Amino acid sequence: MNETTHKTPIITHTHSKSLEEINGTVEIPKTKNFWRNLLAFSGPGALVAVGYMDPGNWITSIGGGAKYGYLLLSVVFLSSLIAMLLQYMAAKLGIVTHMDLAQATRKYTGKKLGILLWIITELAVMATDIAEIIGSAIALNLLFGIPLTYGVLLTVFDVFLLLLLMKLGFRKIEAIVMTLILVILGVFLYEVFQADPAVQQVFGGFIPQKRILHHGELTMALGIVGATVMPHNLYLGSSISQTRKYNRQSKEDIALAVRFATWDSNLQLSLAFLVNCLLLILGSALFFGHQGDLGTFTALYDALKDPNIAGKVASPVLSVLFAVALLASGQNSTITGTLAGQIVMEGFIHIKLPPWIRRLITRLLSVLPVILCAIFFGDDEGTLDQLLIYSQVFLSIALPVSMIPLVYFTSSEKIMGKQFKNKPILSILGWISTAVLTVLNIQLILSTIQELF
Repeated sequence: MNETTHKTPIITHTHSKSLEEINGTVEIPKTKNFWRNLLAFSGPGALVAVGYMDPGNWITSIGGGAKYGYLLLSVVFLSSLIAMLLQYMAAKLGIVTHMDLAQATRKYTGKKLGILLWIITELAVMATDIAEIIGSAIALNLLFGIPLTYGVLLTVFDVFLLLLLMKLGFRKIEAIVMTLILVILGVFLYEVFQADPAVQQVFGGFIPQKRILHHGELTMALGIVGATVMPHNLYLGSSISQTRKYNRQSKEDIALAVRFATWDSNLQLSLAFLVNCLLLILGSALFFGHQGDLGTFTALYDALKDPNIAGKVASPVLSVLFAVALLASGQNSTITGTLAGQIVMEGFIHIKLPPWIRRLITRLLSVLPVILCAIFFGDDEGTLDQLLIYSQVFLSIALPVSMIPLVYFTSSEKIMGKQFKNKPILSILGWISTAVLTVLNIQLILSTIQELF
């Protein structure tokens, strides 16, 4: 492969930029100082990390701890490693090719297959957003007594908040998201500290055990994996990695961008890993052995202030902090979910609309099923929980549709160039992860169907 192929991006100038209004808008200092570069490239990883600690993760992680103690911490760890590998590939795809995953998939699959894949991926974005919308609505209900139907409708206004933040610059969005992540982390550090978990058992939980293969434990493990690695994050990561402004014709600058995007992603995903560990530890320390149903956000909220369940650490303060963290998580995830919806719509079907209309459409696509559910079945959290179950099935189906192209594209010398294609060991790990997650998600779908019918 000649030098020109290495330097010239595969995307042509006639191709639209991913998230054009923020693409290449964040200045990068001309310096070799590691910390200044890390600071300049830090931010996109936070938006990606949000998807790994969204409300959909909460029930599986806390429920896993409540049912099986610290046993499934090893599953949380493995899921986080897979997430780091996939997000590295996603960021590298965007930086090297100047295309997000949706654009690349459409380019190399053609119109008809591209539209089919768009429909599947759009359903996955909707399914992801449903969990965030429900989480935000329930948090508003718990904190302020707002009925669930009105709470769902209020989440539509997140779109206009996002438009306002866009006017202020992408760095402001990154700062707000990071602040909310720290709020979530702070809340659960405090709650776990109050719960006083058995430290030796916590560390023992990171060692995989054969018990995980038992039916009940395996089903919960599959739920944790399925809720952790989600398709929309791969599209999001491949797009917002392009927000930095550097010389895109220089192999040296591209290599620098890939290096620090990887640092940013791994550091932020480490925070997400810590939050998920805290959720499971909290569930184990307070609720392990409890026979009641803790499968809803309201049940968890009530349990945290009930001495009969949470013991001597139970207090209204813990419940309120839990709801605050849930609201922060929901708001964070709705911001990134709306961006992911825009990336998918533009990348797959090349729709060109004013930003506010485009974002309103992507949000309404997600809000509509939740609103209909709330209107027809009333303010019943149990009904919304059923909707969450169905949304996870959509995610399970869509995950291979996103992972297979990502691993294939980043392993291709023709697409990535000799310098930037995946090393053989990373390609092997990528394909193994794809195969394992696909099999696990098929198993999750089958077990979900059995539970429902």
